[in-house]
Amino acid sequence: MPSPAEITANQLSRLIGTPSAPVVIDVRIDEDFNHDPKSIPGSLRHPFTTIESLVGQLAGKRVIVSCQEGKKLSQGAAAILRDAGIDAEYLQGGHVGWRDAGLSLVPLTKLTNRNDSNRSLWVTRQRPKIDRIACPWLIRRFLDPNALFLYVAPTEVLAVAQRFNGFPFDVEGVNYSHRGDGCTFDTMLEEFELHTEPLIHLATIVRGADTDRHELAPPAAGLLAASLGFSRMYKDDLAQLEASIPLYDALYRWCRDATDEKHDWPMHSSKG
Repeated sequence: MPSPAEITANQLSRLIGTPSAPVVIDVRIDEDFNHDPKSIPGSLRHPFTTIESLVGQLAGKRVIVSCQEGKKLSQGAAAILRDAGIDAEYLQGGHVGWRDAGLSLVPLTKLTNRNDSNRSLWVTRQRPKIDRIACPWLIRRFLDPNALFLYVAPTEVLAVAQRFNGFPFDVEGVNYSHRGDGCTFDTMLEEFELHTEPLIHLATIVRGADTDRHELAPPAAGLLAASLGFSRMYKDDLAQLEASIPLYDALYRWCRDATDEKHDWPMHSSKG
């Protein structure tokens, strides 16, 4: 009988990428992590020995703890958090179980630039439309839920990123930008090995809207229209980002769960 403090990999995978995703804490020891330096999307690495130091920032949140095999480290760390009043569970099978289930793992070694609050920092051009909203959504949902985004003048992106130890994106001449026919969203999926079918479908929509190729996917024209509308509704770029996040949440869930569902009018009715 499964423990009430346990969650399976498949159960957790249905939550990853959604607004209701729990905080995932990877407590693997360095030896295990260095052997396979990838983690569950959106997870935070933290030593099991100091798990109590996270209690303040985890208050009121659902937490999943993952270790190498879902045994002593994650079960012990989750129990310590529950003792402190945190809603904490451990991942059945741990990192090995998640990996063997064929679920996505992201290379955390590409996210080593973090500030004193352990947040990754991303810098791009001000007045975002599509890529510069879609990429922050992806980062928050699958890489770093606490990521910090700076929208600055186009001429200052590289300098700001250098001074504040951040990642520049969606500007020419940087790693996280357009490549060939793809947009920056495509590049981030490639760099962080997020090759799930729903994200690939969403990337096609983003690419179609961002590069004016609406024939790639019917929703691309709608995404462009909504994005331009948001850009005119909000003067502040961060306010625009926060307002637009639910749009990408909805598109992601459509790509994942609802592409076969149809809607028409009038409703079909039987005669006789």
